Amino acid sequence: MPPGFAPFAALRHRNFRLFITGQFVSLSGTWMQGVALGWLVLELTDSAFAVGLVSAMGALPVLLFTLHGGALADRWNRRRALILLQTGMLLEALVLAIVAWTGHATLAWIIPLALIHGTLSAYEIPVRQSFLMDLVGRENLMNAIAMNSLAFNSSRVLGPALAGVVVAAAGAPVAFFVNAASYLAVLWGLFQIRLDPALIVPRRTPPPLREAVQYIFAPGWPRTLITMTATYTVFGLSFLAIMPAYARDVLGTGATGYGGLTSAFGIGAAIGGLAIAGFGSRFRRGEIALRGGLLIAISLLLAALIPVYGVAFLLMMTGGMAAAVAAIVTNTLLQTEAPDHLRGRVIGFYAFIVVGLAPFGSLQAGWIAEHLGVRATAAIGGGVCLLVATILINRRRERAGESGREREVLLEAPAPSRPIPPHPAEKELQT
Repeated sequence: MPPGFAPFAALRHRNFRLFITGQFVSLSGTWMQGVALGWLVLELTDSAFAVGLVSAMGALPVLLFTLHGGALADRWNRRRALILLQTGMLLEALVLAIVAWTGHATLAWIIPLALIHGTLSAYEIPVRQSFLMDLVGRENLMNAIAMNSLAFNSSRVLGPALAGVVVAAAGAPVAFFVNAASYLAVLWGLFQIRLDPALIVPRRTPPPLREAVQYIFAPGWPRTLITMTATYTVFGLSFLAIMPAYARDVLGTGATGYGGLTSAFGIGAAIGGLAIAGFGSRFRRGEIALRGGLLIAISLLLAALIPVYGVAFLLMMTGGMAAAVAAIVTNTLLQTEAPDHLRGRVIGFYAFIVVGLAPFGSLQAGWIAEHLGVRATAAIGGGVCLLVATILINRRRERAGESGREREVLLEAPAPSRPIPPHPAEKELQT
């Protein structure tokens, strides 16, 4: 085994093992529901815009409430909050299953349920991310984040693959019932967890939001990475929202083929997560994230140009790997370097960017697909991501060239009156 390869360090903690196992089962069910719901909406409406609209409605509450959820994550008992929120998600999935099973599934039912699920997610995401510190402590936090991402993306492989088979064989309502049952696994794990008081991050009154915003947008890498993240969230990964239409109308395949494409994205993401968990510390992480955004752009452009299922499968794998690497690096830097009193706010803001901007991406992708075609959506999104990634990479190179060194200089020390110190990630990124 190569020196420094220790991707499973967080698994030494019993609490983390319980948590990640339940998360994997639950997330697999969530992906099943996502694939089945997209296919159901397409069958009900025959509209790519409707598919994008439902996806947007599911993510819209994150835009509205995640910052508030991040603040509360610094005050709540995180374990109890997760139990409550996961129970709410179980009930939402069960109602959707019953509505679909009884033949009453319409957009009038589906959109409100998507809004409910999105609202629960808006609070669950920052609480869950903050909870990782309570499970493993600061020493293994980066590894826990990478392992959490690995579980998320591995479930993205299993869930859609199962969904394609289940939807084709038994229909979408069965997939919704399976998702509802999957929440029992994560709830069981949460009830079994016994926290070590020494690892729990103290809860306190949240600081003003502007302090977290100033921290994130300090000149340098953090602002660069957030810009790249916002770009590929809106113009790159939004293509996944109209994947059912791409599979059916461009590639000429059915629900099984659509599930396969979504699984391919998850396979690539799982590979990227494992690589970062084992070897991420050997590379300049910020630059890896930028090149990940560049690779997402190239994958989309090729998907538009080469509408062949086998090629599309490989491109989805490549895009998934690039997306996972970029997300893990950015998430890790923001979490591990944030002061404890800002952690919940910083995580909430990052979730606001990653998930909260997704409705705009889904809507623009659906609108372009409806008026110009699905392939045009991939081409335009890939072009925007390519342009932004190229500009950001060139700016970093210019700064490096101006310094007269191959490695970028640290930010200058702030004046005493500056309210927020330079971002600590600047120093870490040079190692």
